[in-house]
Amino acid sequence: MPHPHPPRPSYSPYSGGVPGESDESLAAQLRSRPEGETGPPVALLTARHWQATHEYAVICLATSDRTASMVTAAAFHQVLERVMRAESAVALRPRFLVAVRDTVREWSADDRISDVLPDLTKPAGGRGMRAAKSMTAENRKLAERSFQSLPGLAQCLLWHTEVEADPMHVPAALLGMDTDMAAASLEQAREQFREGCVRAHRELAPSKECRFYNRLLDVPIRRGGALLPDVQQHLLECRYCRNAAEQLSHFEGGLGTLLAEAVLGWGARRYLDSRPGRGQSGARVRGHARHRGGGGEGGGGRGIGLGRLRLPARIPFPRRPVPGGTRDRRTLLTSVGLASVVVLAVVLGSGLWPKDGSGADPTASSSATGGRGATPDASPTPPAVSSSPSATGNNPTATRQTRLRNVTADRCLDIRGGRATAGAVIKLGPCSTAWTQMWTYEDDGLLRSVANPELCLDSHADAGVVILGRCAAASAERGDDVRYDLTVRGELLPRWEEGLAVAPASDDPDTDVVVKVRDGSADQRWLTDTATASPGSLSIGGPPGKAVQVDADPRRR
Repeated sequence: MPHPHPPRPSYSPYSGGVPGESDESLAAQLRSRPEGETGPPVALLTARHWQATHEYAVICLATSDRTASMVTAAAFHQVLERVMRAESAVALRPRFLVAVRDTVREWSADDRISDVLPDLTKPAGGRGMRAAKSMTAENRKLAERSFQSLPGLAQCLLWHTEVEADPMHVPAALLGMDTDMAAASLEQAREQFREGCVRAHRELAPSKECRFYNRLLDVPIRRGGALLPDVQQHLLECRYCRNAAEQLSHFEGGLGTLLAEAVLGWGARRYLDSRPGRGQSGARVRGHARHRGGGGEGGGGRGIGLGRLRLPARIPFPRRPVPGGTRDRRTLLTSVGLASVVVLAVVLGSGLWPKDGSGADPTASSSATGGRGATPDASPTPPAVSSSPSATGNNPTATRQTRLRNVTADRCLDIRGGRATAGAVIKLGPCSTAWTQMWTYEDDGLLRSVANPELCLDSHADAGVVILGRCAAASAERGDDVRYDLTVRGELLPRWEEGLAVAPASDDPDTDVVVKVRDGSADQRWLTDTATASPGSLSIGGPPGKAVQVDADPRRR
């Protein structure tokens, strides 16, 4: 299967058009031509925007087959048709990309089209998009609303500098202005975008209390100081405001991730990774972050942000340097993240830690007996987990062995055919003590089969269908394909695409297991066997059918 990550082109990301001719100028020429005639304007606009748009189509479809070209052409037709009807042609790139996403979703929902274009039925592509309730995650709604309210000039500057990582002359040429004016306008665009997020938080606030904390949330994050204690407490209790704080934190660093996830949603991270400029000029992109106060970058301080809350679910917040070097370097980690850690430690500790103070090795429940066996056919006891460095790099000192029971289906993760071989499809099966239902969840997120410790759960190799694949070191190209974050809500999130979750493909009791767009539903939640020993033991559930209800609401909530 063609790899869904498009190769990075060796040429400049801006390879079309004539210097001095903005997109809007070309659109004006297009509108003035006789009906049915396109000529140079369409050719030049296509040369400027086709490559990036086609690459996103490949990501949305999880294939580089001809279907990607058809979707790209349809997207161009839709957008340019609206432009010919006097719609603005400023900031065309994000509109082409959104048109691609919406086209894939629309076509995949039509069985007649899916029958003739089977590429639309892949779980990691059209089928997954079709099942999604929304293309924008709940923790990106404010940024989405703010970006949509921006004038086209601001959208163009932000998108091309922050997401595409283009040099300043690229959006300047698309807008028909000089680079100095474009740079000055970019600063204004960033401020407009931020103010739009703050305004959206206030306008959409679910309670008076949230509206009251609007500026008390914005100002300290903007200045790099600590939040007031009552604001900290409110964030622990209010998901809406936690999401707002996380979105605002991105303004103290690069905005690429926030913008891509807010505007595109589906495949945003993969699209970011495919941008040629991001691999060449990371320092320049970070340089777009605006620094407040005197001293510029001379402070040399460590960044301010919430940092990463590395619990079963986490909040990654970007960082920025603190100007001046004399400011109290208290961080939002102290303000919010540390308080979250305390709350989670109390809640998780009461459910996960043994009450007898035993220091025994972690064990599963009655799903497997203790001890070690040589081969699957010789003993009812699961074999020892391989400690070979070639399998996982540095293996953690502790592993957690468990079954994974789906909350809705009340059936367990199993191997189709009952043989743990590379390429075997993962399915749901009646929960039992079979080795094929036993997994070790390692400290680095690796999910390894007990029946064959050389194989791990791979959700990327087969277009979203979960199979057994060779385990890989975390630093390897496939490292994220076999690693997962198991959240306190019981979701199993593949690290190669944070917007997805492992779930049954259908309601069929013998259904395959696939990855779907994460929606927080019960069929995307899994229970593990109850831990009975050490504090390192893993358990997100007590008796079958019951899961811990802890809402850390980190970024991947």
